[in-house]
Amino acid sequence: MGEMSQAHVPIRIEDYGLIGDMRTCALVGKNGSIDFMCWPKFDSPSIFGRILDTSKGGGGHWSISPQSSTVCKQNYRGSSNILQTKWIDEDGVVDVTDFFALSKYNKLLREKWSGSTLVRKLECVRGRMSCDIELCPRPGYARDRGAMRASKVKTEDGTHHQSLSWIPENESECQEMPEFFATYSTHDRPLSAPPKMFQPVASADGTTVKLRARFELEEGQQVFMIMCNKHVAPHLTQDLVVSLEAETYKFWTSWIRTCKYAGRFQQEVERSMLILKLLTYDPTGAIVAAPTFSLPEAIGGPRNWDYRYSWVRDSSFTIYVFLKMGFSAEAEAYINFIFARIAEWRKVAESSDAIHHLPLMFNIDGDTSLPELTLDHLSGYQDSTPVRIGNAATDHVQLDIYGELMDSVYLFNKHGKPISYAQWLDIRYLTDFVCRVWDQPDMSIWEVRGQKQHFTYSKMLLWVAVDRALRLAEKRNFPCPNRNQWLQTRDVIYEQVMEKGFNYDLNCFVQSYESNTTLDSAVLVAPLVFFMSPNDPQFVGTLDRILRTPEKGGLTSAGFVFRYDHTKTDDGVGGREGTFVMCTLWLVEALVRAGKYSKQYLDVANTMFETVTNFRNHVGMLSEEISVSGEQLGNTPQAFSHLAYVSAALNLERVKNGE
Repeated sequence: MGEMSQAHVPIRIEDYGLIGDMRTCALVGKNGSIDFMCWPKFDSPSIFGRILDTSKGGGGHWSISPQSSTVCKQNYRGSSNILQTKWIDEDGVVDVTDFFALSKYNKLLREKWSGSTLVRKLECVRGRMSCDIELCPRPGYARDRGAMRASKVKTEDGTHHQSLSWIPENESECQEMPEFFATYSTHDRPLSAPPKMFQPVASADGTTVKLRARFELEEGQQVFMIMCNKHVAPHLTQDLVVSLEAETYKFWTSWIRTCKYAGRFQQEVERSMLILKLLTYDPTGAIVAAPTFSLPEAIGGPRNWDYRYSWVRDSSFTIYVFLKMGFSAEAEAYINFIFARIAEWRKVAESSDAIHHLPLMFNIDGDTSLPELTLDHLSGYQDSTPVRIGNAATDHVQLDIYGELMDSVYLFNKHGKPISYAQWLDIRYLTDFVCRVWDQPDMSIWEVRGQKQHFTYSKMLLWVAVDRALRLAEKRNFPCPNRNQWLQTRDVIYEQVMEKGFNYDLNCFVQSYESNTTLDSAVLVAPLVFFMSPNDPQFVGTLDRILRTPEKGGLTSAGFVFRYDHTKTDDGVGGREGTFVMCTLWLVEALVRAGKYSKQYLDVANTMFETVTNFRNHVGMLSEEISVSGEQLGNTPQAFSHLAYVSAALNLERVKNGE
C-alpha cells in the first residue's frame, strides 16, 4: 500500500466542530480528525483523546486526510448538527460528512439500533483525489491495552462490509467498545466491501495499534464508515445506510423549527440552541456543563477541569433559554431529573441532625460519586497538565445553587407546566432549609479551592431562592406555613448585601464580605435576577467600575470581561486564565437593561455583543474563555457561554423592538 504521511500537527481548540446524539459526542477537527470522543456516554472513558495528548500525538484518533489539497472548509448543514468538511484542489473535491444517526421517523432505527451510531461519509464530488484514513482507538482514557483486527461481514440483504474491531488484552477490565464498519459505493452500484481494505499498522512490539487505508476516489464514489454497537452489524443494509443522513437531517431541522427567536442574530441563536441540545442527555434529562474535560483555561496552567457532569447552576440557567425559545420538552426533562435528586437529598437530610446540602452536581445518571483523578500518561492540550477526570468540587458548599434552582422552577411553572403539590412540598422544604443556612460562608459560583467566604453573588442568589418561593406560593395559592419567616429572611439577606457586599468608597459591589476591595463580575447578575434595578446608582457604579480596564481597576479587556482579578484574591488554584465568555455576555445584558435609561450603555452593549459574535469559531461554537491573544480556551462547547449568548441576543432584540 505504500507509506502514508500521517504526521500529526496539533490544532487549536476553536478548530473543532461538535457532533452528537444526546448520549455522547465527538470533536471533529478542520483537518478531518476525530480527536475526542467518550463511549458509550458523555462521562464514560474516552476512546479518542488526542486533543489531550498533543505533544505525543497519542490518546486515540480517527483521521481522514487527502494527500493533496489547497483549501479546506468546514460547516454544518443548515439548521442541523451534521458536520461537513470539504477539501478542494485543482484535481478534485472531496467531502466528509460526519454525524451521529438520529431519527424519529425510521422504524428500523428505533427497533434495532442500540447505543450511538457515528457515520463518516467520504465522497468525491469532482475529479479525483487520494485520501488516507487512520483508525486508532485508545479506550479507557488511553490506558487499556489491546489490538485492532479487520474482517469481512455480510449483512441480511447481501451487502458486504469490512468490520474493524478492538480486541482487548484483558476483556474483563476493558470498557465497552463499539465496532467499526467500512462500506463502498457509487451512485449506480450497491454497497460492497471497499476495494482497498484497511491494513494493520504494528507498533514496535508487534501489536496492531491502528488500521490504515488509502482510497483513490473518483467522482461519484463514496466510502461509508460507521461506528456503532457490535450487535447491529447484520442490520447495516444498503437502504438503511444510505438513508441515515436524510433521516438525521429531518430530525434536526424539525427540532430547530420550534425556536421562537426571530431577529438579526437568528442564525447564531439557532446554532447555540442546536449546541445546547447536544449537551442534553436523553435517557435522564440531565444537561452537561460541557462535553469535554481538562481543556485548559490558560495554556500550560493548572486550571484543567472535567465538565462532563450536570451542575445544578449551569443546568438551571440552560432551562431558562430552553423555555424562552420554546423547547419545553427539554426543560421538563431536566425539571423531572432535578426533582428526583431533590427527593433523594430530602430523604437523607430529614434522617440526620447534621446539615446536608443539596449536591451541586451529578453525573448524567444522577449519582454524586465523582472522584477526581489525574491522567499522568497524557501530556495535556499543549502540555497543559494535569489532565483531570472527575471533579472534587462535588463536595463543595455552594449556596448560590438554591437560587438558580428556584428561579428555574419558578420559570418552568410560568412558561412550562404548573408544578404539582408534591413538588411544592419539596420546594417548601428546600426554602425552609435555605432560611436555616443562608448566613453561612461558601465557595460560590467560581468553585474556589481556598477559604470559604461570604460571597456577594451567593447572598444575592439566596435572596432569589426565597423570593421565587414566595412568588410561587402567591401565584399558585399554595399553603405556606412559614411565610413570615421567608419574608423576614428575604429582607435580612437584602439589607446585609447592601451593607456588607457594597463598597461605598469604590461605589461598587465586591466579591465577598471578606474581600471587600476585590471586583467580581458575577455580581452583574443582580438586574438579570431582579435583585436590583439596572438604573440604580449603586448598580450603575458597579457597571462603570467593571467596564474599566484591569490597569485602571476594572475587569474589561478589549471587549471581554475577566471573572475577577487573580492577583488580588487567593482562589486556591493559582495560575492565570482568559476572559470569561459568560461574564462578558452578562455585562452585555446588564448594559442592555441599563441602556433603557441611558442610551450610551446600549451602544456599548451592541459593540460588545458583536465582538463576542465575531469570536465564535468557524461553526459557531464558543468555549468557556477567550485568551488575551484571542484564542478560545477551556472546555468546549460551554453551556454557560451559549445560554448567555442566547439570553443577551433576546434582550437586545427586545430593546430594538421597544419592549
